[in-house]
This record gives sequence, structure tokens and C-alpha cells, in this order.
Amino acid sequence: MIKEYKAQQSCERGFAFLKDPLFLTDSIFLKSRERIEALSMIMGLCLLVYTLGQRQLRESLLTQNQQIKNQLGKLTHRPTLRWIFQCFQGIHLLIVNGISQISNLSDERLWILQFFPSACRRYYLLV
Repeated sequence: MIKEYKAQQSCERGFAFLKDPLFLTDSIFLKSRERIEALSMIMGLCLLVYTLGQRQLRESLLTQNQQIKNQLGKLTHRPTLRWIFQCFQGIHLLIVNGISQISNLSDERLWILQFFPSACRRYYLLV
């Protein structure tokens, strides 16, 4: 029973983003019960996708026996996907004369992308 109780913590930690000021939940005002339920469903699905992505990244790092720098610059095999998203801010798709290019895709970012599936790498025109 204690093991199950402690397992709740990881799920509850996932919903902490709702209290984050960057998420701007306090600026959303929904009047109808149906809209509140719909938003809750969408947010739950987003949390599911986020958790699956983080899990896949961590499993890939463990499988390949690799580590990524965290916010403090220390190596870890358990980075948060939020940190990875922050690392990838500032990357842009440029289309010049009909040719698509990705700007600001550094060697470190390319190295991190190897731990994601090909569908993610395709987004950055790598596959």
C-alpha cells in the first residue's frame, strides 16, 4: 500500500505545471461545465504525451548509457522534458527562396536529438 501511495507523487508532480505562472491558467475563464471538462481532458492528454516523451527520452539515455546536462550544468540520465524544451527555444524554420532551413541547431542540440525517435528528428529536417 505504501508503494502505491508513493507512486501517486509522480502523477501529482506532473500536474504542478497548472500552478506555474508561465502556464497562464489564472487568465482562463470558462463559464460552462462542458468547457471546463473539455479543457481538463485536453490538459490531461497533454500531460500524458509529455510524460510519455520524458519517459522515452530517459529510457533512451539509459539504454545508450548517456547523460545530458541539467539546468545546473551537471550530467544526468533523468532530465525533465521541460528542460529539454527550454534548451530548444530559439530554433526557427527559415524558408529562403523556397529552401527550408533550421536556424540555431547547435551541435549540443543535434546530440540531444539522437535520443528521440525519428519522427522528432524529422521535425528538424534531419531524417
